[in-house]
Amino acid sequence: MTPEKIATVPGAAGSPANAAGDSVVVTGAAGFIGARLAARLTAEGEKVVAVDERAYFENRPEIAAIYRGAAPDIILATNELPDWLDDSPRVSGIIHLGACTDTTEYDEGLLKRMNTDYSRRLWEAAAGLGAPFLFASSAAVYGDGSKGYDDRTPPEALTALNPYGESKRLFDIWALNEGSKTPPPAWAGFRFFNVYGFGEAHKKKMSSVLYQAFVQILEQGEVRLFRSHKEGIADGHQRRDFIHVEDVVDTLALAWRAGLPDGIYNLGTGRARTFLDLANAVFAAMDWEPRIKFIDTPPQIRPRYQYFTEAKMDKLTENGGGASFTPLEEGAERYWKRLKKVMLTQGA
Repeated sequence: MTPEKIATVPGAAGSPANAAGDSVVVTGAAGFIGARLAARLTAEGEKVVAVDERAYFENRPEIAAIYRGAAPDIILATNELPDWLDDSPRVSGIIHLGACTDTTEYDEGLLKRMNTDYSRRLWEAAAGLGAPFLFASSAAVYGDGSKGYDDRTPPEALTALNPYGESKRLFDIWALNEGSKTPPPAWAGFRFFNVYGFGEAHKKKMSSVLYQAFVQILEQGEVRLFRSHKEGIADGHQRRDFIHVEDVVDTLALAWRAGLPDGIYNLGTGRARTFLDLANAVFAAMDWEPRIKFIDTPPQIRPRYQYFTEAKMDKLTENGGGASFTPLEEGAERYWKRLKKVMLTQGA
């Protein structure tokens, strides 16, 4: 699938945005969450401008599969978007999901340009065009979790554990302070927790533990989990808030259609699960007998290793979002049914 082929396939007609000739811009549209959302909006009749690095649309088979039958109207490279917006097109909104998401990236200048400054530029473009603006923040802003996972806590009070999380925290601070002086007509940010599901293979080492577990079982017949190096927590009982990508996209689509009060929202399930739960869910989905091997957590990441994450979801649910989420066991089964068609035929 090439960008040109995508660009020449019209989206379904019929939505108010299409009738008016407006387009919704989705950045990160060849990425894990962005592709799902862009394809969803296209299928629902929106005119979508999909923004990402052009090569990603060509060399990511899972992304091609997501767009099959729901290709967006226009493809733009990331560096082309600002000039395109400067031409004052009719834009119904900007949904900014593109970013450098590598938590091991320590080039602070790169992260500032890609995650903080680029987000500010799109915010200001949305404000100038009078278009709503949704954006991806990250649960990484909460750092080690010692100050909780409450989206009502001012980001100034939080301490990220890595430059990636800091780049997201700095934009949150800017949006709530400087940006709010000249805001888009409506805006909302979302702090994604541990998202998993079909379409993430290209993330490699940054892919979810579920994806890595599927690969480990196929290649080695077992799942490797980190031992606990924290007193009072048994091996495999480290806990995370795992959320299925379809639940994330449902929430974003709802926010896009119905709107939310301006602000930043957690987007997890609100229920932490153990890594043992995850491993057992993956083995059950694949119909394999569980075989788990514990390995030492690498010393270099131990100081930054999180033993618990759990989104406080009251703010979103009180405003009509996040009513229910896919249980981990169901999500793992759904994921495997789709993933195995790609992995087993291509040797992934």
